[in-house]
Amino acid sequence: MQLQYREEGKSPAEMYENAGIFAEFGKIVCISVGYFVRERELRIKSFYGDDEKELLNNFCGLLNQYFYSREHVLCAHNGKEFDFPYIARRMLVNGIRLPLILNTAGKKPWEVKHLDTMELWKFGDYKSFVSLNLLAAVFDIPTPKDDIDGSQVGEVYWKMHDLERIVQYCQKDVLTVAQIFLKYRNEPLLMDGKNEFVYLRSRKF
Repeated sequence: MQLQYREEGKSPAEMYENAGIFAEFGKIVCISVGYFVRERELRIKSFYGDDEKELLNNFCGLLNQYFYSREHVLCAHNGKEFDFPYIARRMLVNGIRLPLILNTAGKKPWEVKHLDTMELWKFGDYKSFVSLNLLAAVFDIPTPKDDIDGSQVGEVYWKMHDLERIVQYCQKDVLTVAQIFLKYRNEPLLMDGKNEFVYLRSRKF
């Protein structure tokens, strides 16, 4: 069996631009997470920097310290297909023991505490794909892609080295996922500066 990453008809240069989406060749420079500390308070925290191993170690520490029980669930848009396995693979590449909530080995499907807002939107339709940006538009939520999108992150990091811009992009994605989840539950959206509010903080490593 031979695994091929290069698509037929594409040059090595063209494939190089997309290498970052494969955990074997990519690098994580920012992980933003959001969690509800009260019914209407969402806190967003970002781990970011050039040292991937240190970043992942600190993110792993957060999961191990606060999000380890059966009650906790990881949620992301397309997280089951991309975010969760990508982070887990990069942890293994960097020699980091997987936190319980990311370690799916030997678990039954209902024991895996991963929630995917894209999967929830499918309602059993296997051929349906919907972007986070489209769902935001459907629910009249401000777009998280008002500056850059995922396809531009590599260029912003490697050519511009603008980590702060990437952090802002990641945090807006996290907020949008939380807002969409609230819409799924038919609950009011979070509104910064009103009764409901968002508290942002970042940490660079």
